[in-house]
Amino acid sequence: MKQNMDKTELFEKIPVPQAVARQIVPAIASQMIALLYNLADTYFVGRLNNPAETAAVTIVYPSFVMLTAVSNLFGVGGASALSRALGKKDSESVKGIAALAFWGGLGTAILFSALFLIFARPVLVLCGASSAVYDIAFEYALWVVVLGGPGTVLNTLLSNLVRAEGNAAAAACGVSIGGILNILLDPFFILPQFLGRGAAGAGMATAFSNLVAALYFLVYITVKRKKNILSIHPARLQYAGRYFRSLLISGFPSAVQYALTVVAIAAQSKFVSLYSTEAVAALGIVKKLDQLPLYFSIGAANGLLPLLAYNYSAGNQKRRRKIFKLGCTVSLVFSLLCLMIYELFAPWLSSVFISDPDTIRYSTGFLRCMVTAMPMMSVCYPMIIQFQAMGRFRESMICSILRKGALDIPLLFLMNALFGLYGCMWVQPVVDTVSLIVAGKFYRTLGRAERL
Repeated sequence: MKQNMDKTELFEKIPVPQAVARQIVPAIASQMIALLYNLADTYFVGRLNNPAETAAVTIVYPSFVMLTAVSNLFGVGGASALSRALGKKDSESVKGIAALAFWGGLGTAILFSALFLIFARPVLVLCGASSAVYDIAFEYALWVVVLGGPGTVLNTLLSNLVRAEGNAAAAACGVSIGGILNILLDPFFILPQFLGRGAAGAGMATAFSNLVAALYFLVYITVKRKKNILSIHPARLQYAGRYFRSLLISGFPSAVQYALTVVAIAAQSKFVSLYSTEAVAALGIVKKLDQLPLYFSIGAANGLLPLLAYNYSAGNQKRRRKIFKLGCTVSLVFSLLCLMIYELFAPWLSSVFISDPDTIRYSTGFLRCMVTAMPMMSVCYPMIIQFQAMGRFRESMICSILRKGALDIPLLFLMNALFGLYGCMWVQPVVDTVSLIVAGKFYRTLGRAERL
């Protein structure tokens, strides 16, 4: 009982800077660990100095991101709905929402993995797999998407649910266990002096580590079931119908954003694959590097989500706005720091991952173009999360579609036609600028409505 009172203190009474720090620091830390293991995959595969191996990881990446779309549908949607139920002091709804999110996420993940296995060839070819890369890409995907898919989805999903209840440190611990284990396993599975499985070894390490993290969360929820409100017991599914709409309103825009990210990444990879394998490998390296500010912003936004949803549901809009502004400021400052570092040290950062000179040359140019999107992205993502926390389906859906999907594909055709390969790299800065302008307009409109 005392633990639940402490969580109420966190959501309602602790000074905003302290409450934000207690939620976003563990969330950001867990995202940094997740980023490190993604970078470790690219780094150790890059040590093979074989562009085909690095390109294979790049080609499979859109399908791996699709797993995040599944986990966000039920994880972000469940976390937002769960936190709003907590704000209303409705513990029964919290348990029903958690059970629906868990079993819905697990079932969808298994279905997605099965469908990918059936349609692997056309999907990978569509993402840019040439005959020289296909076999390597398929073996990597077999581990990281098919066999490891459910574990990957549950790892992210359960961390969101645990964080939404106010246990940000426990959520960070689970994600960190998986990430650290992946980093430790990568060289053993990838490098020739050990198992020597190359890109496939990276997939094996990722699948195993995410499974371990998912098991950690299941054990945590089971052990703490008497102290915490969270429950995933299947008996709670009998009430699933009453919570499904609330979960979808918050989770669907996030899932759509990630699903459209898959389309955008696949399209960009396809355009780049028309030039050279080295360019595809360079794009993969840059996509890893620009994840640092992205993952930081995601961590900050995920940490803010329970605080925003709880206070919105509880009617404390003044506290919600303070929390949001502080979170955005932290995210923006970090992105500006990354922008400066990446522009200054682009060649060196690229050479960390591979020694092939053509790949480094492409990667340097790509990175210097794409990082200009970081400041806009760092504010736009928390804004979308705030709309989801408030259950604002229209605003979050429009911003999500603008960030990924509605503008990316037409701009890729236009920029490639006008400026060639490097024109494709300027698409994201344009898209994020437009998205931020629209999100800012929505934010001001909602603010005016609250003051009336």
